Amino acid sequence: MIDQLVTPDLEELLEKGDFATVIKFLDELHPAEAAEVLSNLPIEHIKPLLLGFDEQKRADVFCELPNRSQIELSSLFEKQELVAIINGLSPDDQADLFKILPTETSDRVLPEVENRAAIETLASYPEGTAGSIMTTEFLAFPATITVKEAIQRIRREGANKESIYTIFLVDPQKRLIGLCSLGDIVLADPEAQLCELAEPEQTTSIKASATREEVVYQVKRFDLVALPVVDDSGRLLGIITHDDVIDVIEQERTEDFERFMAITGKHEDVSYLKIPAWRQFLHRVPWLIILAVVGLVSGAILQHFESALVNLVILAFYMPMLADTGGNTGSQSATVVVRALALKEIQPKHVFKVLWKELKIALMLGAALSLLAFMRVLLGASGAALPGGLHIEQVAFAISVALGLQVISATIIGALLPLLAAACKLDPALIASPAITTVVDITGLFLYFSIARALLYI
Repeated sequence: MIDQLVTPDLEELLEKGDFATVIKFLDELHPAEAAEVLSNLPIEHIKPLLLGFDEQKRADVFCELPNRSQIELSSLFEKQELVAIINGLSPDDQADLFKILPTETSDRVLPEVENRAAIETLASYPEGTAGSIMTTEFLAFPATITVKEAIQRIRREGANKESIYTIFLVDPQKRLIGLCSLGDIVLADPEAQLCELAEPEQTTSIKASATREEVVYQVKRFDLVALPVVDDSGRLLGIITHDDVIDVIEQERTEDFERFMAITGKHEDVSYLKIPAWRQFLHRVPWLIILAVVGLVSGAILQHFESALVNLVILAFYMPMLADTGGNTGSQSATVVVRALALKEIQPKHVFKVLWKELKIALMLGAALSLLAFMRVLLGASGAALPGGLHIEQVAFAISVALGLQVISATIIGALLPLLAAACKLDPALIASPAITTVVDITGLFLYFSIARALLYI
């Protein structure tokens, strides 16, 4: 919100060349707020404003800028200016930056950057894994040192670490064997060994190859401030702090929202108004084309049952109700199943248990909605002219039966598609919502006219 309030005033000052006033204003803001304001200014103005901060504030603000702004600025900075900014970032942020920088820019500055080996190691982990979001700035001590020695080392090394609230204990081979909190150390006997304070059975770790979703699950399940990351041999590689987990949660939530609405491609760390329309078009069009082609089946079904529709026009009046009800019940079922999969409450192997439960729910929903549809047709079309000696009660019964079966089939489809996607190692959110509407429409129309033809003899 602050960016919307102050950006016009800052632009006016910048047009007058009063950079000093703007820098002074931004310097008093939190780095995240300063970055929010800067991201709305022309890129040629951001560079001199950043250079007006001290080195650490410059790095902190640069880290909060959108990825696209970071890439553009990196091409504008002189080599040593960019190196100074990178050296002020934490190792995980450095690795994230090098993943998005053009190769020529990376090759130009990487030899000059501190902690080059750590950056290359972190950058080597595939995107979306625990290793890709961990940091190497943590405190790990031998389990055999005393509390007094640990406090001395915390004072000596802690200033440059990202987290000092949890101390990780390792054996001579750097394998994680326990942890203790800073509070435990401060309150303990100075001559006690750290291994006496540790509770190994409560030590939770995750492999570097694990997914980001698994990271979120572990932190949430065990209420962790920092999650240790280990290799296949149990050696401690780094930690994932709670602030990084929050970023992952937001990214995953945004991606799930977009995929649930059939928007493909990787989510861009750019505000909506700054994403070109053609790129948004490319993200949206693939699934829409696929579903539009599949949707041609609905037209084929209508064509096949054309005679039934011509003979009993009243059926057309209730097609929207059928389609909407099927889509809503299918989406409800898909939503709860996708959520349960994300929280690891269910797995694809539980498919029959899930379908049995959803079937019971669908039967109750179908009964309630069928009764509603029966009353709606009976009361709303009581004076309609019907061919062949048909009575409105017969039509109402056929429509209500079709609606009930549509609810049951839509609920089962909504539950089944995410489970099948998960079993095939696909994102359930990507498969579930886009496909449900189209599939449910096709099955619903087929059920509707098949039942109408069978019960009404048309």
